[in-house]
Amino acid sequence: MEDIIAIVLLFGGGTLIALSLSPIGRAIADRIKGVGSGSSGDVVRQLEETQGHVLDELDALRQEVAEVQERLDFTERLLANQRDVGRLEQGSAGEG
Repeated sequence: MEDIIAIVLLFGGGTLIALSLSPIGRAIADRIKGVGSGSSGDVVRQLEETQGHVLDELDALRQEVAEVQERLDFTERLLANQRDVGRLEQGSAGEG
C-alpha cells in the first residue's frame, strides 16, 4: 500500500509542479488570486458593452428583415397582378 501512495505522490507532485510552471497553471493561479485580465468591475463593464453592441446589431437585423419582408410582399402583389391581367386577357380573347 505504501508503494502505491509513493507512486501517486511522485507522479501527482510532478504533475502539479509542471502545471504550475506552465501558462495554464499561471492563468489558473491568477484567476484564483483575482489578478489578471482585470477586476470583476472591468469584466462586468466589458460584458455590458458587448451586450449593448449585440442588441444594436439585433435591432439593425430586425429592421433589415422587416424591409426584406415588405419587398417580398410588394413583389408577390406585382406577380399576382400580372397573373390576374394575363387571365383577364385570355378570358376576353376567348369570348370574342
